[in-house]
Amino acid sequence: AATGCLEVCTAIYPHTSWDCSWIHIGFENSSTAIAGAETANKALRAKGRIKADEPEPKFVAFGGDGATYDIGFQWISGCFERGHDMMYVCLDNEVYANTGGQRSSATPIGASATTTPAGSHSYGEKQNKKDMLAIMAAHGSPYVAQVAPNKWKDMVKKIQKGFDTKGPVYINAMSACTTEWKFPIHQTIEVSDMATDSLVFPLYEIIDGKELNITYRPKNIVPVRDYLGVQPRFKHLFKAENEYLIEEWQKRVDAQWEYLQR
Repeated sequence: AATGCLEVCTAIYPHTSWDCSWIHIGFENSSTAIAGAETANKALRAKGRIKADEPEPKFVAFGGDGATYDIGFQWISGCFERGHDMMYVCLDNEVYANTGGQRSSATPIGASATTTPAGSHSYGEKQNKKDMLAIMAAHGSPYVAQVAPNKWKDMVKKIQKGFDTKGPVYINAMSACTTEWKFPIHQTIEVSDMATDSLVFPLYEIIDGKELNITYRPKNIVPVRDYLGVQPRFKHLFKAENEYLIEEWQKRVDAQWEYLQR
């Protein structure tokens, strides 16, 4: 696991929540650490130092969106280009949550973060969120998918499908963050539901870079405005001078959903 919220809350030395072999590695290079472990396993098996009848372990790397979309991206790209048999899971909370709430390239336009604060001269983040699923699918990955904890059955199926796939697998996991999204902790699943039902976080998979399957279609699609409204990081967008950003966001979400359904 990369240094981040997951590692910090599950492995405070000398204690750990991990009931398996694990490595705490730097912020940016969990992918190369797990790729090294996967390669070592192959080498040891080839030399007979691991018996052929020993079960093959699963190699999984974890990182936040800062470690994935930004400072660790070149390492991940290299691992996927080389075809390592591993899974990379991005816990996407759209911000560098462990280091002070700075924006990442997963931070959506209009969000107020510590390095892109909203105020009298700015509406917050100026860039649209990077499309990591499309980028990883373009690497020729045999399986990429987006998951969310509120749709846990869908998530379990995709993780199992990823484990059953040979080669580099990418999972983007929506991770609603009570600290940086500024909503009450007891609303985590409610906010997650609104993320998937507004189609801001659509749930789908891409197989072999070509076959796209939508795995969850909301019966009642929630307006993007309602999703943004439960997160104080977007409260400034409801000012008259910024309302156009919400309208533009809705149009982008509608266009992306139409594209995914083709």
